[in-house]
Amino acid sequence: MAHLAPNYEERQEFWKPAVSTRHAVVPAEMSEHVCQECGTDFVLGSRFCYVCGADRSTSRADAAFADIRALIDFGSLRDALGQSNTSMVALMLGCACLIAAIVTGFVFTATTLLDWQAVQLWRIEWLLAAIAIFVAGFLLKKK
Repeated sequence: MAHLAPNYEERQEFWKPAVSTRHAVVPAEMSEHVCQECGTDFVLGSRFCYVCGADRSTSRADAAFADIRALIDFGSLRDALGQSNTSMVALMLGCACLIAAIVTGFVFTATTLLDWQAVQLWRIEWLLAAIAIFVAGFLLKKK
C-alpha cells in the first residue's frame, strides 16, 4: 500500500502534480485515452490533461504529423537558399507552372495539326507564367 501514496510524508506543494507522472508504453488503441506528455489517463469528456494541462486534441495531431513536419521544413529550406518568404512562394509557384507545362503534353492528345498547335500554345503560356514568376521571385530575393 505504500506505493499508492509515494509522497505521503512529503508536503504537497501547489506547483507539484497530485499524481506522480508515469512514462509507460501505451498500446495504439489506448493512445487516444492517455496523455502523450505525462502518460496519465484522461478524465472522460475532458479536453485537457488534469495533471500537466496538455491539450488532448493537439497531442494526437502532433504525434500524427510530427514526421511529416520534419520532412517538409520550409523555414530551413528558405534559409539555406537565402530567400525571403515572398521569393520562396514565387519559387514554388514557378516550379508548379513548369510541372503544369510538362503535364499538359501528357494530358491532352493531339490528333490534328490544330489540336497540336493548341497544346503548344498552352505549354507556351505555362512557360511564360513560370518565367514571369521566377523573375518576380528573383527581384524579391534578399540582398
